[in-house]
Amino acid sequence: MAEVGVSAEDELGTTETAPDLLTLHESIADLFATRGDWRRAYQHLRSALDIARAGSLRDPLTSSYNRRYLDQRLPGLPASRSVAVALVDLDRFKSVNDTYGHLLGDRVLCRVADLLQEGLPPDAFCARYGGEEFALVLPGVDHRRAVRIADAARLRVARHPWSELQPGLRVTISVGLAHGAGSGSRQLHHADNLLYAAKRAGRNKVAFHDRETARVITHSE
Repeated sequence: MAEVGVSAEDELGTTETAPDLLTLHESIADLFATRGDWRRAYQHLRSALDIARAGSLRDPLTSSYNRRYLDQRLPGLPASRSVAVALVDLDRFKSVNDTYGHLLGDRVLCRVADLLQEGLPPDAFCARYGGEEFALVLPGVDHRRAVRIADAARLRVARHPWSELQPGLRVTISVGLAHGAGSGSRQLHHADNLLYAAKRAGRNKVAFHDRETARVITHSE
């Protein structure tokens, strides 16, 4: 009668409900190593490393990409291709935390991140820039489309039923949008300056340079 073997995966369980796949792969690797099966131990260590690398590029709160991912992607965008970068800031977010608490503030950040990522083009992405700031990177879109995308995101946030999350809550964003060929990092710098223009214009606006008149204009609801 053939002997029925029990694998390391069988001993630890292979259900998808494991809360931490990184820890699971490391544990399986340790188990194979104690059995002297170095090849399979190495495979699971490699899987654990891949998961760790992928996880380090995501913001743990909002699940959007993080600043590290943004810093890696921007320099690699083709210089010959136009790119738009929108820097987004939640208006008066400190007052949300002060009034309703940081737990609700975290829920607001997660909801805003979801709203910002709706309807993005296939090559575009959203990254948490830091605190209550996010960056939308839109490679290969023309100037008018970039403005439409940025303003649509602003409207989604402004019109979201925030009172369902907390009675009396209202959330808006300000956006600085830069567009052009060349370095994505350069566009991010321009977007940062334009964000301040949107704030000075009264918040809940998108500020950008009109290429024909070389001036800053704003869109408001």
